[in-house]
Amino acid sequence: MEGAVRRVDGQFLVLAAINVVLLALGAAISGGSFLSVFNLQSMAGQVPEIGLLAIGVMLAMCAGDGGIDLSGIALANLSGVLSAVLVAGLVSSAEQEGLYSALFILGALVIGFLGGLVNGTLITRFRITPILCTLGTQMAFTGLAVIVSGGKAVVVGSPEPLSSIGNEFWFGAPISFILFVAVAALIGVALKVSPFGRWLMLSGSNPKAALYAGFPRSAVVTATYALSGTLSGLSGVIIAARNVNVKWDYGASYLLIAILIAVMAGVRPEGGYGRIVCVVFSAVALQLMSSLLNFGGLSNFVRDFAWGALLLAFLAIARYDLVGFVFSDRRR
Repeated sequence: MEGAVRRVDGQFLVLAAINVVLLALGAAISGGSFLSVFNLQSMAGQVPEIGLLAIGVMLAMCAGDGGIDLSGIALANLSGVLSAVLVAGLVSSAEQEGLYSALFILGALVIGFLGGLVNGTLITRFRITPILCTLGTQMAFTGLAVIVSGGKAVVVGSPEPLSSIGNEFWFGAPISFILFVAVAALIGVALKVSPFGRWLMLSGSNPKAALYAGFPRSAVVTATYALSGTLSGLSGVIIAARNVNVKWDYGASYLLIAILIAVMAGVRPEGGYGRIVCVVFSAVALQLMSSLLNFGGLSNFVRDFAWGALLLAFLAIARYDLVGFVFSDRRR
């Protein structure tokens, strides 16, 4: 366990260094404009929707047994589309902005929770392999969103306070980014001090010990995927808040990026290890990299190639525990 702690601490230092290097590199390339307040605010506003999905991926991976949630962005889109269609039939977004916003947010969170609950139930009750289960529900969620929307974008508009979540600032920081950090901190504390967090990590790192200790592993796994789905619903809210409409195919590359963020954060595919603060730093690093590529005038195809190469590289690093080797206590 000490080795795991040292490895995770080392991962935190590596990610912190990567962020510093990227900021310095961006400033050097752009002549300082990369660090302008406007650009920093713009980058921070783009982190939450993918960062929330990455936390969901992390939680599923921590559960072990090959756990992963491939349905995150599909569920986020379904949450936004279905909630928008249902609420629009009850309330006018132009005339009752506050009520519309509240109902839309509540609807998206509930839909996300139910979608995650479906994932967890299929995995625990029917013993479906997580990667196959969430791949199947990904297709189902996408298909349902297409049916509900007719394959078209669903207009949400800019009702307050929904629009303020995606476009306004508190103390110079985007509200959506503050919300993301607050949610990440809350989940991080829960994983650290609550029985659920201890059960989740032990279930992933040593399922036999969890079984013999009498931990409610099925309930923990189901709750984990339900929480991941709720985060997808919240991501759907932020996507809607940043745009005037929601669509079933939004964020086509988000799945790869969410997995990459989790792997960069040091989350082990085998389960049992993960740290929320590393996921946050990893999400920020990926956004900085993306913005740097945009500053360089490179196409999205080059960016997707870079994400795939990075994913393979960090999987290799995790496989041979190179970070743990560098930061291990050489005296032992």
